[in-house]
Amino acid sequence: MPAREPGLLRGEDTALIRPYVVTPEERQERRLQRGRRRALWLAAYGVDAGPRWIHGVEVMG
Repeated sequence: MPAREPGLLRGEDTALIRPYVVTPEERQERRLQRGRRRALWLAAYGVDAGPRWIHGVEVMG
């Protein structure tokens, strides 16, 4: 049995697996979440890095 040549893949014929297009609001929320996680990680090691606002009240320190 002879080997088949691979055909060309056309974008119209295949579905996107997972498009990574995010809206500006999603990008902002991801950035804020990353900051919260970083502050929590640093706090586990005794470094006070934030947050500056807790429940809408600015924290001085």
